[in-house]
Amino acid sequence: MSRIGKKPIPIPKGVKVNIQDRTVLAEGPKGKLMTPLPEGIVCELKDSTAVLQRQSDSQAALHGLARSLLANAVTGVTSGFEKALDIVGIGYRAETRGRMVVFNLGYSHPIEFPLPEGINVTVSKQTRLVVSGIDKQKVGQVAANMRRLRSPDPYKQKGVRYVGERLKKKVGKTGAGGAKT
Repeated sequence: MSRIGKKPIPIPKGVKVNIQDRTVLAEGPKGKLMTPLPEGIVCELKDSTAVLQRQSDSQAALHGLARSLLANAVTGVTSGFEKALDIVGIGYRAETRGRMVVFNLGYSHPIEFPLPEGINVTVSKQTRLVVSGIDKQKVGQVAANMRRLRSPDPYKQKGVRYVGERLKKKVGKTGAGGAKT
């Protein structure tokens, strides 16, 4: 039995949830999100909650997934999601130009990163980025793509990293303990 799938999704005031065929549309103050429902999963609205039920045990794996996706859609249209990134390194920085983020990450050229629709980025102190939007999956993917531009180096810890990310620092070569003659 799916414990996550059984939990009801509270729908806050100001959010409208409409069920159409195999999709659920969530509308709130921040925007609209559509969530598809897998075959065999049914959504019912009761008072100010949404409850997902499965028709048979063959959809057990998708029951919790569908509930999580719908809960993320409701949270996204009410408060949105954020992912913060830090840029660490001498001369490493970022700035926004319209719908583009320009990174200087130690390469011979600046990297222009176009922002997809529905995603906003704020840059503070040239080394702190905050990616925000209503779609949790899209926010996480854009943040991962930005991190991939210059992943943190295991030796000097330079690069783009998530705020609060713990890195393992590797020990470099030791020059004095070489071969004996």
